[in-house]
Amino acid sequence: MSLLDALLRQGALRPVDHALAQSLRRLGREDGDADDRVLVAAALASSAIAHGHAGLDLSRPELVCDANVEWPDAAQWRDALQASRWVALPSRDAAATQAPLVLEDNLLYLRRYREYERRLAMNLRRIASASPAKGDLASLAPLFAALFPGARDTDRQARAAALALVRSLLLVTGGPGTGKTTTITRVLLLLIAQAALDGRPPPRIALAAPTGRAAERMAESLRAAIARLRDIEGIEAAWCDALPSSASTLHRLLGTIPDSPRFRHDADHPLPFDAVVVDEASMVDLPLMCKLVEAVPDGARLILLGDRDQLPSVEAGDVLAAITDAAGEGDALPAELARMLSPLLGALPERDDEGVLAGHRVQLQRGYRQAQSLELAPLADAMRTGDAERATQLLREGLAGVRFHEDVSDPLSGSSRETLLAPWRALMSLTDPAQALQQAQALRLLTALREGAQGAAALNQRIEDALAGVQRDPYFHGRLLLVTENSYRHGLFNGDIGVVQRDAAGVPVAWFAGADGVRGFHPASLPAHSGAFAMTVHKAQGSEFDTVWLLLPKQDARTLSRELLYTGVTRARRELHVCASEGVLQAALARHAQRVSGLAARLRA
Repeated sequence: MSLLDALLRQGALRPVDHALAQSLRRLGREDGDADDRVLVAAALASSAIAHGHAGLDLSRPELVCDANVEWPDAAQWRDALQASRWVALPSRDAAATQAPLVLEDNLLYLRRYREYERRLAMNLRRIASASPAKGDLASLAPLFAALFPGARDTDRQARAAALALVRSLLLVTGGPGTGKTTTITRVLLLLIAQAALDGRPPPRIALAAPTGRAAERMAESLRAAIARLRDIEGIEAAWCDALPSSASTLHRLLGTIPDSPRFRHDADHPLPFDAVVVDEASMVDLPLMCKLVEAVPDGARLILLGDRDQLPSVEAGDVLAAITDAAGEGDALPAELARMLSPLLGALPERDDEGVLAGHRVQLQRGYRQAQSLELAPLADAMRTGDAERATQLLREGLAGVRFHEDVSDPLSGSSRETLLAPWRALMSLTDPAQALQQAQALRLLTALREGAQGAAALNQRIEDALAGVQRDPYFHGRLLLVTENSYRHGLFNGDIGVVQRDAAGVPVAWFAGADGVRGFHPASLPAHSGAFAMTVHKAQGSEFDTVWLLLPKQDARTLSRELLYTGVTRARRELHVCASEGVLQAALARHAQRVSGLAARLRA
């Protein structure tokens, strides 16, 4: 039995992966180019995309497929691929030919994804190498000191702001509550003030995020930060008025074209902005980040905000992690840059090395956004680093606002049942949509799985049965909805959360928050959606809730990782409940959500 047939028999390949291999087999029979190793590699390169990888690492095929088979020797596998007409062998910076597969070092790509990676690296280098108009930094010193009183005391927010004045590409990374949005608001104010002092019009600024909910949260945070800026002495009201107060999804920013994977804005039709700021960048996949960066015009700034320790994007790539790895860390800056920023930050440690992304990243200090009643930081840090022993100890010993329900696999039974249901029952008694949407953020049950008894679908079914009965109306009063696809016609996007309320005539209306207040829709007109009482951790990314219940499955699963746990627990603002067994918890923390990619190496080259 061939290796390809063995993988198919074990259910290790999707039909689309097998179809690619079979197509190459049929074509190869005509000229004898049908090596089983090449066919298997092609199928796995296709499968790799579904697992979030940019390509197949020939030395680690088990990352894509854990089938019980004997894998080819990596060196011999590479030799077979190099001899195949289905595989292109371009240099790192050269575009691939029309061959469906591309081999670079030990990585085998589908050609399209290799091109996404190559083009993304090329355009990041383009933006990073540009020199924005700096003006006279010394003239900004009084304003800078007012915005960042601790600027000369290794204030990392101040450093990020200073770098934004002289860098066209900036990465601001850090965990929840480290002040990324506050920092960027002040960065943008400095850019506006700098333009005013130079006699130029204010820069055109775009704010964007991967999901509608993340974009709305970004806008909310920015509006609050602007209100605080108006109280600082020495800041002109006109500068605050020029700050953007709304954000869009990346798809809306780029301009979707119906039934097309392309956008209206691309390399030939760049975005009409001088600065583009993207929040929750860890959620942006490889194809979308490539298309975004290509659309950033020459001379414009690109600022990426995110937490590299969170879950990577659902789709292929771990782009933010790759870019931050290439940018490196450390307080020392390239010598010329350190001297340039001295009027704002004082004397800075210098270094001689100058990589393409050197001095383009600031890691803000961790300070998890939480109420005083929630002692989250020690647990979050233990999970972030994969310290299973420490995390288990903290959960068992107890932290303020954190409760460990050890070995509980069904929080909807027993004593915790009514604790969970009570806030949702309260939601059903409300009649004001805005108040209901606010109450909807009070509690969420998060799970690692979509399907199965402990998956989001089954949990939502049980919660809705408990709240409104088995014979309930599908759109009962108080039901929470989660939009699962983008709809530009409605202005609703994947990840948006709404609540159903009955009007005076008993007609159900689904209400969603918007920039101009709440908006109501007839449920039948909504894009694809599901229940939202329980959500996967992936879907909750970019959101926060007062109370979070994090449920891990009874048995270990490949979807579990330290990134998933870290992302889940940091969604909580006031109270956190963790339902898990010690074995599953420790197995999850031992697993790192690895993504195969060559992007960091391309950026370092």
